[in-house]
Amino acid sequence: MTDERVLVALRQHGGAASSAVLVDASSRHALRVALREGAIRQDGRGRYSLPVAEDGRAAANRMTGVASHLTAAAHWGWSMKTAPARPMITVPRNRNVPPADQKASQISWRTLPPDDVVDGCVTGPVQTVLDCAVMLPFDEALAVADSALRSGTVTRTELEDAAAAMSRGGPAARRVAREASQEAANPFESVLRAIALGVTGLRVRPQVEIEGDGFFARVDLGDEEPRIALEADSFESHGARRQLAVDAKRYDEIVIQDWLLHRFAWEHVMFEQPWVTRMLEGLVQVRKSRPAKRRRISVKRAQAA
Repeated sequence: MTDERVLVALRQHGGAASSAVLVDASSRHALRVALREGAIRQDGRGRYSLPVAEDGRAAANRMTGVASHLTAAAHWGWSMKTAPARPMITVPRNRNVPPADQKASQISWRTLPPDDVVDGCVTGPVQTVLDCAVMLPFDEALAVADSALRSGTVTRTELEDAAAAMSRGGPAARRVAREASQEAANPFESVLRAIALGVTGLRVRPQVEIEGDGFFARVDLGDEEPRIALEADSFESHGARRQLAVDAKRYDEIVIQDWLLHRFAWEHVMFEQPWVTRMLEGLVQVRKSRPAKRRRISVKRAQAA
């Protein structure tokens, strides 16, 4: 029987993860069992994912449709905030879809231009990002767009040009294209950034570097002007006792550089977003009441490729 810890670890990593992550969360035996039972699939050496793409292609083929949105994102190997509970399929307008298929899949009725479909079964990379931007909440769409850029399957220019040409859904698509970044390490960071971008007075960017007084650190998210840093803390990165000591020292050094640092767990970002927003608003207010001191400290942001 599949160990639920394997599936939970995969979901926390957006539906795709390395064998090291899954073994750390469960065991090598649990990983082998999950693979044998078909609960997960192997995409390459040491890489595993949920079988979202395979299920979606089968559903699309059955309905003579096209795998789209998050199902297409899974096909392209991108990470997501959460894998879709049902395959997301696009069928031509006026297509009659049996009630059973409508219940089993999430259907969109739309006639896609041939250039937006690859191999007759899945939306192309750029179209997939735009579809997610239009249909999904901002945090989910940003996670997809970040992953698409990170994979190299989509370029920023392609995404921005395509979004600029859109009318229906254009504002949402252009916002995602504008904010997307290949610097985000995973969906956890992407979702935290999406929340932060909705907070007035806070403009975070991924992988900000902090230097000063012989010190150097890179934080998951940072806003250089108010000197606010955010960390998306995952257990596998910080769970060992030795790593805890290293991280505690690093965090203390960052605070000494006169940065306000706040750490969030995966559960906070995914399931307690109103609370996360309140914490971020509080950070902005604290900084307004206690402005950062401009000492001999230099800050630079990692250059986006």
